Amino acid sequence: MTTHQRIVLAEPRGFCAGVRRAIGIVERALDLHGAPVYVRKEIVHNHHIVGELEKRGAVFVDSEDEVPEGAVCVFSAHGVSPAVRAGAAGRRLEVIDATCPLVAKVHQEAVRFARDGRTVLLVGHEHHEEVEGVRGEAPEQTIVVETQEDVERLDLPDDTPVAYLTQTTLSFDETARVVDALHRRFSDIVGPHGDDICYASQNRQNAVKSLARDNDLVLVVGSRNSSNSIRMVEVAREHGCAAHLVPDASHLDERWLESVSSIGISSGASAPEVLVRGLVERITSLGHTEVHVDTGATEDVVFAMPARLADPVTGRVPRTPLADEAR
Repeated sequence: MTTHQRIVLAEPRGFCAGVRRAIGIVERALDLHGAPVYVRKEIVHNHHIVGELEKRGAVFVDSEDEVPEGAVCVFSAHGVSPAVRAGAAGRRLEVIDATCPLVAKVHQEAVRFARDGRTVLLVGHEHHEEVEGVRGEAPEQTIVVETQEDVERLDLPDDTPVAYLTQTTLSFDETARVVDALHRRFSDIVGPHGDDICYASQNRQNAVKSLARDNDLVLVVGSRNSSNSIRMVEVAREHGCAAHLVPDASHLDERWLESVSSIGISSGASAPEVLVRGLVERITSLGHTEVHVDTGATEDVVFAMPARLADPVTGRVPRTPLADEAR
């Protein structure tokens, strides 16, 4: 193994506004209601965050049917279908919705396009929770496509009135290619007002491109079920750099560092900074002595918390420690 020289940290990295809001909602719900607070699916796709919230009394379930009648239930940042909302209402659950506002925008667009009589072509991964929720807004009018080949295989006349939407955590470049294929295929096509891919996913992918240009290896901190983290690894590889997903420092394979003098590190939008710090500490113990920051876009987006979680005396929603960790 060679003597390592430097680590380059991407900026921005880690928590986005939607993730910070969702985690804060669970923390605040626990403060107000006490344990247990039930959360449908993982609040965000990160094993560390889920584990920390479980320690405080959050109970994660796969379905609203598993929540005791009348209990507090938080919907995850990835959003849910109308059928899930109806199921929760039928069980008289006290629902607190942590859906990311950018995901909620895609839901609203799906409803609008379906109401206009268009076939909705949803670019995304078939079984991702976000896609399942959006498709549920108009299941009989929605078709999920993932690749340019999927577009060519669609059993629809070329003059079918269609609309396209995209999952918020996709690769910006790959999605653009799929959208271009849709425009080539269909003569009557409309899309969303502005990109559906969230600002944080775009910023982190752009930062990874910069890391890939200037380093021998890129490591992305994020859980294996985190779509935006996986896309970041793919982006680095597409730009000619070796890259790996690292859920935490214990998953670092030291063989990756052989003959590597410069390592770029970033983290997905649901990965807490404590995991990045742990990885940096492990790598510095192996020989990297210089740590630099590669600064890209500045992020100042903040999403408001639900008013129902405000302090009854002050009317303000207090900041919460886990959500605010990376500030």
